Amino acid sequence: MKMTFRWYGENNDSISLSQIKQIPGVEGIVWALHDIPVGEVWPLEEILKVKEQAERYQLNIDVVESVNIHEDIKLGLPSRDRYIENYKTTIANLAKVGVKVICYNFMPVFDWTRTELYKEMADGSTALFYEKAKAESMDPEELVQTIVNNPEFTMPGWEPERLSQLSTLFSAYKRVDEEALWAHLKYFLEQIIPVAELHDIKMAIHPDDPPWSIFGLPRIITSKENVERLLRLVDSPYNNVTLCSGSLGANPANDIADMIRSFPDRIPFAHIRNIKIYENGDFIETSHRTRDGSLDIYGIVKAYHDIGFQGYVRPDHGRHIWNEKCRPGYGLYDRALGVMYLLGIWDALERGVNKR
Repeated sequence: MKMTFRWYGENNDSISLSQIKQIPGVEGIVWALHDIPVGEVWPLEEILKVKEQAERYQLNIDVVESVNIHEDIKLGLPSRDRYIENYKTTIANLAKVGVKVICYNFMPVFDWTRTELYKEMADGSTALFYEKAKAESMDPEELVQTIVNNPEFTMPGWEPERLSQLSTLFSAYKRVDEEALWAHLKYFLEQIIPVAELHDIKMAIHPDDPPWSIFGLPRIITSKENVERLLRLVDSPYNNVTLCSGSLGANPANDIADMIRSFPDRIPFAHIRNIKIYENGDFIETSHRTRDGSLDIYGIVKAYHDIGFQGYVRPDHGRHIWNEKCRPGYGLYDRALGVMYLLGIWDALERGVNKR
């Protein structure tokens, strides 16, 4: 298991590479060029800058999250071919610096969805929160304002150029149901996976977050059965999944440990985080500790250990603690605690402590 830590880049993150380097066990950063418009080619010279920055601290840049998919590809428009060609060029450029995994998602219009960014918890910390009733009743524009009204930090997956065309996008998606979205994903993968194979980069789709429809938009990477279908779309070891415990785990019917054991060779990258699910369908993100949430983080890490997992992993969203000013879900302190909790479980499993 190779531990990594998400980093948003110089002048775009409250956390420095020198701080990340001080977290025991972290070998690399998970990164992206957040200032490149979705659909455009990532310039090699900009990629090289990140490589040089990371190498100063002996950190690898093996995992990219995310090379986002242009909406025209998801919609299946004729213009998609131009954006797919740009994506191929970006893959080739990333291969030149040794990137091994590209994480992406295929969620229409909205990326991850929460109704509150800093929900206060009983201990005084705050965390990302999803209120089911509010999500089902609020206007999409209200959700956009909740997410983007955070001027200090950009919010990946919520690109202003896309959100400025919200009404147009919603109108366009009226003709795209789940089966059409599956067909558009298949078209994309049929074009991209041969290029990924050529450059030895594994494509790893991120599940929908949360794993159900929002505002009537189709979502398809939501369950074990749908992950199986994804892997069959283009049956290649380069067509994979980024298994995110928090995203899939928001639906209690999803057994994360079972998924890990079911797809041992198709998970090159994993997100591990915990959430507390309430009876009414609300959920809030907690510390990584098993007893603090609804997910069995110990059981999830054990499943990875049982399959001999040698891929990349990162602690996912953390709480905001100790008055830290940071991007929602992406502070230093709670994610660093998460790293140590995950590695503590792994170390215990390596020593066979669980067998006593």
